[in-house]
Amino acid sequence: MEKIDIAKNFELLSDKDNNTAYKALQVLQDLSEKTDAVYPYMDQLGDMMDSDHSYIRTRALTLIAYNAKWDQDYKIDEMIDRYLQHIMDEKPITARQCIKLLPMIAKSKPDLAEGITAALNRADVSRYTGSMQPLVYKDIQKALKEIKSSAPLGAV
Repeated sequence: MEKIDIAKNFELLSDKDNNTAYKALQVLQDLSEKTDAVYPYMDQLGDMMDSDHSYIRTRALTLIAYNAKWDQDYKIDEMIDRYLQHIMDEKPITARQCIKLLPMIAKSKPDLAEGITAALNRADVSRYTGSMQPLVYKDIQKALKEIKSSAPLGAV
């Protein structure tokens, strides 16, 4: 197996070339599914979540969710409120990605499921125009259903 340069791929997440950045995301995402090697970058991912660029925010949201299962230091618990703000991100594409990732976080961090569910229920899709409204609404409903189905009995 080839050695993956995590630091280099992490730098590439913010590359101006979206194809390059997306490839780096895929590498780090695959790695995050198998090991906790990307987890030490959680603080930087938290910073990236606040980027002015929606692609960078989306990449950060994705990798945070993929690393939820490795979160022994409760870093996600510390940043969950900021994460949940992206349910209503100014860019509907980023909001949709955030919403789709929430069941992954809720499954890995069951203590956060109730807060995640509450944030999804509070979301007001009317801020989005036209065809995006029903898409975001459907994403929210699907995420709520997934969270409920993966929650331990009596929770959420």
